[in-house]
Amino acid sequence: MPLPFLTADRVFETADDVALPFDDREHWRRPYRPGPYRVGAAALLLLLASYVLFAAVIIALTGSASEGGVVFGIALAVIAVALRLLRMGVWVSARGVRQVGFLLTRTTRWDKVVAVRTVQQPVRWLGLPRTVQGQALTVVRHDRAAGGAVPLLTTHNADFLARPEAFDRAADSVEAWGAEYQRG
Repeated sequence: MPLPFLTADRVFETADDVALPFDDREHWRRPYRPGPYRVGAAALLLLLASYVLFAAVIIALTGSASEGGVVFGIALAVIAVALRLLRMGVWVSARGVRQVGFLLTRTTRWDKVVAVRTVQQPVRWLGLPRTVQGQALTVVRHDRAAGGAVPLLTTHNADFLARPEAFDRAADSVEAWGAEYQRG
């Protein structure tokens, strides 16, 4: 009985970048995977939340229920921060491009976009005030000056730090969505 999935001589014909025919282009999707720094930070926060939840149960059983409720609320806040951290990034759909930050979400419709391009410029390192030389994916809009474009993705953010190939794939993917849906 041959097991083709276990053989090394099998030809792999995968088309990872091609959308499946049943994919709905109207749904918001992230064209890349979250980076290891973002996932690691969220995992540590969820681990901390599990300890805080355990402490809330102990406090509620041994002390007062109101104190346990306060600690339980703190654990829920830590879980919400971890989930929001994982949600951050750039999302695209047929309607436009959406940049999800920790507290703010900006959506730009494709008909307002002039160009989506990768530029070499100083970028913020992990979102901190320190800048380093890197690449940024920017969106140039009709109603704003070309120099005032806010970078969507950078080579030094939490998703692409030390992963230039992943940045190139994500930037190419967003540029392809822009070329397909922006006004000509």
